[in-house]
Amino acid sequence: MPRLAAELALPEALETRRRFDRAALSFASACFIHDEARRRLIERLEAFRIEPGRLVDLGAALGRGAQALERRYPEARVVAVDSSLGMLRRAEAGAYARLAADAVRLPFPDRSVDLVFANLLLPWARPDAVFAEARRVLKPTGLIAFSTLGPETLKELRSAWLKADDAIHVHACFDMQTLGDLAVAAGLEEPVLDVDRLRLSYPELSGAIRDLRAAGATNTAGGRRRGLTGRGRWQRFVEALWREQGEGRRGRLSLTVELICGQAFGARSGARRSADGDVVVPLSEIGRAGSRRGE
Repeated sequence: MPRLAAELALPEALETRRRFDRAALSFASACFIHDEARRRLIERLEAFRIEPGRLVDLGAALGRGAQALERRYPEARVVAVDSSLGMLRRAEAGAYARLAADAVRLPFPDRSVDLVFANLLLPWARPDAVFAEARRVLKPTGLIAFSTLGPETLKELRSAWLKADDAIHVHACFDMQTLGDLAVAAGLEEPVLDVDRLRLSYPELSGAIRDLRAAGATNTAGGRRRGLTGRGRWQRFVEALWREQGEGRRGRLSLTVELICGQAFGARSGARRSADGDVVVPLSEIGRAGSRRGE
C-alpha cells in the first residue's frame, strides 16, 4: 500500500482531481462520448450472467453509470466511486451509494465485488494500477467492464499541433494491445477488447474546445507546455488544422474518437504475472487444480 499511496500524491493525479471538480458544473452538457461508451458497455454485459451483489461504478462522475447498473441489476448494491467530490455532490438521483475514493486504492475487501464498471476512467489513471486493484477486489467469478480512448483519438489536433511547435498538447492514450497486456500482467483473466471509431463534427474549432473543457478532457501530460499559448503558435495550429481537413469537409471540423471497450474476469485461478512476465501460481492453487483433474 505505501507504493500506491505515493502514486496518488503525484501532481498529475491531484491536478486531474481538481480539474474534474471544476468540470462538475459543465460535465452534463458535454459528456456525449461518455454516454455512448456507457451504452456500449451496458450492451456487452448482456453476454454475461452476473449474480446480484456489489457492483462498482468506478470513475462514476455524475452517476449515470450507477443509474444504468441499478436498472439492469435491481437486486444489487451499486456503489458510485469517484475521486472528485464535486462530481459526487452533483451526481444524479438514485438509490446507489456514493463514495469518494481513488481507483487504485478502493476501500473494499479482497474478492468482494461482482462487477467493476469503469467507463472512460483509464485515460486519466494508470491502467496497470487500475487493473491490479480490480483484480484484488473482484470475486473469482467477477468481471471488469471498461471503456477508454485509443491513441487515434483527436489525431487531427495532435497532427496540427506538430506543425505549430514541439510541445505535447493532446493527452496520450494506450492502444488495445497494450491494454490487453496490462490486464493480463495484473492477473486478470481472458481479456477481450475491441475498437471502434467515432466522428465528431463541429462548424467551428471553438465548439470542440468548449466541449473538451466542459467535460474536463484537457491535457494532463507531464511534458505539456504549461505557459500560455502564444498568438503565433495558436495561429499556426489553426491554419494547419483546417488545411489538413481538406476540401471535402465543407467548412466543418471533423475529429476522430477511437473508442476501446473491453472486459476481463477476476483471478479465478489465483495466477498472476511477475515483473519479468512469468506466470506465478500459488502452491495452494496447484493442489486444488490437481484435485479437480482427478475428480
